[in-house]
Amino acid sequence: MQKSPCFLRSRVVEKIMAFPTIISITEKELDLDALLASVTSSSDGAAAIFSGMVRGVTKRGDAHATLYLEYEAYTPMAEAKMRQVADEIRSRWPSVEGIAIVQRIGRLYPKTPTVLIVCTAAHRDTGVFEAARYGIDRLKEIVPVWKKEVSPNGEFWVEGEYLPKPGE
Repeated sequence: MQKSPCFLRSRVVEKIMAFPTIISITEKELDLDALLASVTSSSDGAAAIFSGMVRGVTKRGDAHATLYLEYEAYTPMAEAKMRQVADEIRSRWPSVEGIAIVQRIGRLYPKTPTVLIVCTAAHRDTGVFEAARYGIDRLKEIVPVWKKEVSPNGEFWVEGEYLPKPGE
């Protein structure tokens, strides 16, 4: 007996939903090992990881020292947008199995990780690198996280260059 396309589609949705997805805004220190373990399944043989961190010297404009950054977010909206990014990754790279998108908020000092994007898959050549890159680029585009930079010469909010399109 041949299964209907509708049944096959629902099985694909079930499989996708079974893959781990972690979305989080947190003030806690980021633990890459724990995060990776949480999104890796027994069928994964590759993980692409992007970690953003606080620079001690900012070269945007005139080079200057950065004492610390203060990150803020409207958590419910930020996590909803992060989930949208994860959904977009799954749509564009169906081979990606585990996804983690974690953004730290609060006062963060140089060399401190601020964001982790993790994508796992069976093999490295199935899009995990591209998916992780897309994840951080898209996070910067649509997730409402604000960053204030504090330097010896004062403080200022760092403005992004992206303006969301309707519906984003």
